[in-house]
Amino acid sequence: MKLFSSSQVREIDKLTIENEPVISINLMERASMKFTQWFTGKFDTSYPVVVFAGSGNNGGDALAISRILIGRQYQVRVYLLPTGSFLSPDCAINLERLKAYTNPIILDSGSLSDFPTIDPEAIVIDGIFGSGLNRPVEGWIADIIRNINTNARMVVSIDIPSGLFGEDNRGNNLENIIKANHTVSFEFPFLSFFMSGNELFTGTWEVVPIGLHKESIENTDTSYVTIDAQGIRNLLIPRKKFSHKGTYGHALVIAGRTGMMGAAVLAAKACLRGGAGLTTVCVPASGMDILQVAAPEALTLTRRSDAFFDEVPDLSIYQTIACGPAIGTSAETAAALHKLIVTAKMPLVLDADALTLLSEHKEWLEQLPPGSVITPHPKEFDRLAGATADMYSRHLKQLEFAKKYKILVVLKGANTIVSTGEGKSYINTTGNPGMATGGTGDVLTGLVTSLIAQGYRSLDAALIGVFIHGLAGDIALETSSTESLIAGDLIDNFGRAFLQIKGHG
Repeated sequence: MKLFSSSQVREIDKLTIENEPVISINLMERASMKFTQWFTGKFDTSYPVVVFAGSGNNGGDALAISRILIGRQYQVRVYLLPTGSFLSPDCAINLERLKAYTNPIILDSGSLSDFPTIDPEAIVIDGIFGSGLNRPVEGWIADIIRNINTNARMVVSIDIPSGLFGEDNRGNNLENIIKANHTVSFEFPFLSFFMSGNELFTGTWEVVPIGLHKESIENTDTSYVTIDAQGIRNLLIPRKKFSHKGTYGHALVIAGRTGMMGAAVLAAKACLRGGAGLTTVCVPASGMDILQVAAPEALTLTRRSDAFFDEVPDLSIYQTIACGPAIGTSAETAAALHKLIVTAKMPLVLDADALTLLSEHKEWLEQLPPGSVITPHPKEFDRLAGATADMYSRHLKQLEFAKKYKILVVLKGANTIVSTGEGKSYINTTGNPGMATGGTGDVLTGLVTSLIAQGYRSLDAALIGVFIHGLAGDIALETSSTESLIAGDLIDNFGRAFLQIKGHG
């Protein structure tokens, strides 16, 4: 799914009105009906409903939703907040339509002392501000928002929580943003929904389709796309009947050191389960027995040192190389990593200790082979690119970093973001909090490496890898819990994840 800026969404609305054709008030009615369908599927008529509507089109949605809910026997109390000097045309029309059912109560700066008591059982519908807001909320409206946040137990926001910007909230006043339990967006989510910290405002969010003009959506360029099952299905390359192990590439995984062979085992097993024809794992001699017992399908190379990665083997037979999980950060390992970077002619997948060493030798970044992928978690990325105060700032640095070094940056998190050297970003939609446990990063490294070895473009391998990785975690939760999930559970569910993507699961 494409993600658009707030201004682009308004333009797509406009193009829908012009090209469908549909008048704007009817498009608002369509959106309000979709919201109501979601709402009535979640809350029955036993809950009182309190609606706060602003004077713009988001307020118009709120007034239309109020009318529809009253018609469906909900007990609805409506407060109209004149947030501007006049109502938008469609908001004014819906106000007149609502008056046939109930008269809204006007709240303004002079009535704050009479702020309504919100029934603890009530569902509050927030329609004060929409995505067109371009400055922090201040004054008496901010007081109302803070009152709602303090007194309401359940808040549902229309399209976007009032006060939240669609993209960049670095200059926003976070105290004056609605803290919704649920947000129901029309056609598209906003980029800010994917940024950690904003979950406090959006709660759980869902997108409902309202039939915006498909051609306008297709013709509107954007740098942001979500990674979804259909997109991944289109990337998968079917295997041919007469193929053999040589058809699917040979991957090298450089990982592990004494006392930390688990990282090598996880990366190796993920590479094997990801479909590479051959997987060789370069480990210290002390780890060979561990690896051969845990992953007998893998080939092994032993290193001189038991303590660290200290030498680069012949690379000519490999299609791609992963390096980093638990290799250590000694001077000898740093020298070996640099030799690997300048020697390799194939894409590298770098994670963990390799990223720590790169952060200490940033000049090596310029020497990374084309198609290389780094998979940092936020702290690792901050060491590479500089500390940031929030996720949006970190993401901007991610874009800049990918462009500067012409590599793929897979920034891991609740919504892992893959950014390219061409300035595009792909946001993952699978995964769950149970994956916040040691070893899951090693699994992702092995999976992405496996896919590149099989002949996938680095970008396609990264997209498939992060989606399957998260989906396997979601499938694991069907028989487990977020508390008990471990990294190996992901590998065990790769097969089911691939089957589900292909439509067989």
